[in-house]
Amino acid sequence: MKKKPNLLEHIVHGIFLILGLITVGCVLVITVYLVVSGIPAIREIGLVAFLFGEKWASTSAEPAYGILPFILTSIYGTAGAIAIGVPIGFLTAVYLAKAAPRRVKAVVGQAVSMLAGIPSVVYGLVGMMVLVPGIRRVFRVPDGASLLASIIVLAIMILPSIIKMSVTALEAVPKEYEDASLALGATPEETWFRVSVPAAKSGIAAAVVLGVGRAIGEAMAVMMVAGNAANMPNSLFQSVRFLTTAVASEMSYSSGLQRQALFSIALVLFLFIMLVNAALNFFLKGEKK
Repeated sequence: MKKKPNLLEHIVHGIFLILGLITVGCVLVITVYLVVSGIPAIREIGLVAFLFGEKWASTSAEPAYGILPFILTSIYGTAGAIAIGVPIGFLTAVYLAKAAPRRVKAVVGQAVSMLAGIPSVVYGLVGMMVLVPGIRRVFRVPDGASLLASIIVLAIMILPSIIKMSVTALEAVPKEYEDASLALGATPEETWFRVSVPAAKSGIAAAVVLGVGRAIGEAMAVMMVAGNAANMPNSLFQSVRFLTTAVASEMSYSSGLQRQALFSIALVLFLFIMLVNAALNFFLKGEKK
C-alpha cells in the first residue's frame, strides 16, 4: 500500500519550491533590469557601432562608445586563464582524488580551501606588487600591468573552483567501475583517465563552467594588474581593460549616455555568460543521447 506524504513532507516540499522560485525570480529580475537599462544606449549609439567600434572615449568632447577592445580582451583573458588553469586544476584534482596519500591530500585540500577564501582584492594586490614588477623585469617591457598579468592572476583564481568540484566528482564515481577496469588488466593511470574521468565528466565540466564564470566576471583583481587602458589587445604586454573593469572604473562618476552605455556593457557580459552555459548544457545533453 502506497504511503501518503505527511504534513512535514508537504511543508519541506513547499519550502524547497519557494526557494527554487526565488532563485529563478532573481535571475529574471536581473535580466529584465539589464535589458531595460542597457537597450536605450544601444539604440542611440547603434548596435554595430557599439559592439564593433574600436574606440572607447566616454568623457571626451566627441565621445565614442565602441566596446570591441573590451570584448576581445575578456575573450582572450578568459581563454588564456582557462588554458593555464584547467589543465593544472584537472590534473591536481585527479592526483588528490586517486593518487595522493592521505596527509598530502589533507594539506593540499586545506591550501585549496584557503585559495578559495582569499578576497579578490588580495589577489590583485599581490599581483600588483609581485607579478607586475616581475613581468617588467623578466620581459624588459615598460610596464608589467598587462594582459599577461591578468591571465596569470585569473588562472590562479579559478584553480580552487576547478580542483574542489572535480575532486568531488571523481570521488563520487562508484569504486566498482575502477575495480572492473583493474581486473581487466588496465593500469591505475589508464583506469583514472579512461574510466573515472569519463564517468565524472559532468561534474568536471560544471567545474570548468564555474571557472569560466569567475574569470569572466572578475573585476577588482583584474583592474589592479591589467593597466585599465582601453586598448585593443594586440599584445600580451599591452595595458588593457576588460568588460567588468570598464563598468567598475567609470560607474561611480558616469551620467547620461555614458551611464546607459555601462549598463549596456553589463548586458553584453550577462548574455555572454548565458551563452557559455547554454552551449555547455547543449554539449552535455548531446553526448548523453
